[in-house]
Amino acid sequence: MLQRDAEHKWISTLNDCTRHGRHSEALSLFISKVRSSSSFGLDHQVFAPILKSCAALRTTSLGRALHSCILKLGHFSCQSVSKALLNVYAKSGALLDCHKLFRQMPTSDPVVWNIVLSGLSGYREYDDQVLYFFNSMRISNEVKPNPVTFAIALPVYARLGDIDGGKIMHSYVIKSGLEAHTNVGNALISMYAKCGLVRPDAYAAFCSICDKDVVSWNAIIAGFSENNFLDEAFRLFREMLKGPIAPNDSTVTNILPVCASFANNVACYLGKEIQCFLLRRTEMGGDVSVCNALVSFYLRVGHIDKAESVFRKMESRDLVSWNAIIAGYVANGYWLSALDLFQELLSANMFESNSATLVSVLSACAHLKDLQVGKVIHGYILRHSCLYANTQVSNALISFYAKCNDIRATHQIFLMIPLRDLVSWNSILDAFAECEYDAQFQGHLNCMLGDGFRPDFITVLAIIRFCVRVSSVVKVKEIHSYCLKAGMLLGDYELTVINAIIGAYAKCGKMGYASWIFQNLSRKNSVTFNSIISGYVDSGSYDDAFMIFNGMSIRDLTSWNLMVQACAENDFHGQALSFFHELQAQGLKPDAMTVMSILPVCAQMASVYLLRQCHGYAIRACYQDARLNGALIDAYAKCGSIQIAHKLFHLAPVKDLVMFTSMIGGYAMHGMGSEALCLFSYMLELGLKPDPVIITAILSSCSHAGLVDEGLKIFNSLETSHGMKPSVEQYSCIVDLLARGGRINDAYSLVAGMSVEANASVWGALLGACRTHHEVELGRVVADHLFKVEASNVGNYVVISNLYAADARWDSVMEVRKLMRTRDLKKPAGCSWIDVEKRNNAFIAGDCFHPKREIIYSTLSTLGQQMKEPFLYDKINVFMYSS
Repeated sequence: MLQRDAEHKWISTLNDCTRHGRHSEALSLFISKVRSSSSFGLDHQVFAPILKSCAALRTTSLGRALHSCILKLGHFSCQSVSKALLNVYAKSGALLDCHKLFRQMPTSDPVVWNIVLSGLSGYREYDDQVLYFFNSMRISNEVKPNPVTFAIALPVYARLGDIDGGKIMHSYVIKSGLEAHTNVGNALISMYAKCGLVRPDAYAAFCSICDKDVVSWNAIIAGFSENNFLDEAFRLFREMLKGPIAPNDSTVTNILPVCASFANNVACYLGKEIQCFLLRRTEMGGDVSVCNALVSFYLRVGHIDKAESVFRKMESRDLVSWNAIIAGYVANGYWLSALDLFQELLSANMFESNSATLVSVLSACAHLKDLQVGKVIHGYILRHSCLYANTQVSNALISFYAKCNDIRATHQIFLMIPLRDLVSWNSILDAFAECEYDAQFQGHLNCMLGDGFRPDFITVLAIIRFCVRVSSVVKVKEIHSYCLKAGMLLGDYELTVINAIIGAYAKCGKMGYASWIFQNLSRKNSVTFNSIISGYVDSGSYDDAFMIFNGMSIRDLTSWNLMVQACAENDFHGQALSFFHELQAQGLKPDAMTVMSILPVCAQMASVYLLRQCHGYAIRACYQDARLNGALIDAYAKCGSIQIAHKLFHLAPVKDLVMFTSMIGGYAMHGMGSEALCLFSYMLELGLKPDPVIITAILSSCSHAGLVDEGLKIFNSLETSHGMKPSVEQYSCIVDLLARGGRINDAYSLVAGMSVEANASVWGALLGACRTHHEVELGRVVADHLFKVEASNVGNYVVISNLYAADARWDSVMEVRKLMRTRDLKKPAGCSWIDVEKRNNAFIAGDCFHPKREIIYSTLSTLGQQMKEPFLYDKINVFMYSS
């Protein structure tokens, strides 16, 4: 009696474990009982629950062992046992065992069919078997499909994308009179939605359901949301709230992404409303999936603080929670916070990071270009084989090392990927295109095509970037032709590819092709307009750029930035400032590129006031851009504030080649040659490799400071130390350097022996030196060369005229002036300007229209008279020398 009670209690415990999903515990309990008690009786009360746990855990081997035991003990005739055994084979994907057992059972029972259909539908590779079983059931006369059968089979058609087969099944549903059944209607909604027929088919199925449940509402809302009918999805959600069916966890997780897609202020309002709704329903507000959706929502709308608040208040978190907040930080540019949170996840030691976690943190490291931390994460990946074998993680590693300019590590990671996908090839091609490894790019592209991978639009964009880099119009035409043949200019990514092609033709100097494509496009977006405007600006066709800009109905910040840049490059200072103010009036906030576009205007106008305004805005906006810092240094130097430029340079945490170039150029402009040389030496000590631009800047600084020997030393070491041949600009600097030092003949000999043809800059520098040192005969020879190269520059005629005048050769002066009249050349009026009390005051030679001209000229006259007084002149000298 006691033994029977103990067995009943044990069976009750086993059923309780199975009922509540504690299947591993149920199996352990069963195995322990069998081993410890030889007299233990196995009957249908034990077999049914334990087989249910085997099915849940997909333990085929134990199922087969129990099958043998059932046959020996004669329990196979019990329907609950045989059905539970069939469920084990079906759920485990044991197709042969499932078929064999199915044939041994009565096929008149729809539950038997549904068990097989339900089990096999869990495996994509058995989709055809599911449909085979369903059709066999349908054409047999023994049994008819019931609502459960349709609810199992319809998702398979959705998964296969077989809308025709799905519609045939829908017809059969209507004939069976089950269209209004809730479960069948829900399955029809999901099938049509997943096949892209949410309107009207899925909605019609939804309307046909007599008793809609929460699943019905969730299915149609999710269907509209997934197919990007966001307004309809939200309308249905509001309609649901008015009815008797209350939203559940799935409803909230479906509607939050819809809310996030609206305008920021609307999205935030709706998010707060939903959060308040959840606070009133604690059972939903505490659900992990709902909290994860709320965190993702706030991250999408840019409310990082609220997302973190929800995350911190969660009673329980899963790995999805951590991944959501880390990915959100990365998407919003909070890369350091993402790495800190990843460290916190590892320290908590509750979850093992998965591929999604590692992809996010590697992206953060890539943006920060933090090679050291990235290598530590790489080591973590190597210690976890499941992560290292993951193709997505390997692709993220490729992208990380590429952005850190470690092309060798990038290539090694690529070679070690066991199963490369198209993303892997795109990542390595993108890396080679970015790092200018032209031969490797072409070789890997050929290998990719040889392996049977078909380029997608990402591949095409990388190829286009490569074509632009090598300035090959022929290759641009080839990829353009490929896109046309492959139908890439007809799909969802049509404009992305076309915009890139327009930009490629423009950058290769073929504005005719770019303009023809642009004019013949039936659909354009802001990027299309920006691509053609950028091409016109780069090619100097400013009028065309203005015309396209004026024809735009909607302009983004890039459009305005391009126009500010165009005006700055074309010396339209007032127009550039006008655009700068107008874009702000339109509600747009200037970014780092806007500020960099307006800085040259500040420098050209020598407006320190405007420059400080731009600098202040950049500080308030927290822009951390090395290029912007370099542009600010350059602008301050050109405005005469070399001390501020010096301070900015030394305060910068990271100094790149652009910043060194700007600072050395500033020193050159101010004649601070020694300081420029010290900074150049410091740059070389840091391991930065100089480029032709900075070499020109340092040679110019030597020229302005009269450091002849130092400049010649750098010039002579170009090929041996830096591996570059002298450019025309560098020759011009050395000619100017020698000429300023009085070594006119050496300068002329250098020009005569140049490896490249001398241009107007070189001959002009030499002519200016001839004037300075009164080398009239040599000046005549140099002028002849200069007029052949540049006949329309009036400044050259003025220099040679002044040279003749200084030597009292008036006949030659008259001859030059006659030549100027013949060629209709006039010297432009001199102009100077100064900022006084935040206002720019311009003075042009011969212009008497300044509003304060009387005070100015009166003061100038007084100063002129005082300077002529000997006594005052002597007092000034005494004062200057004594101080």
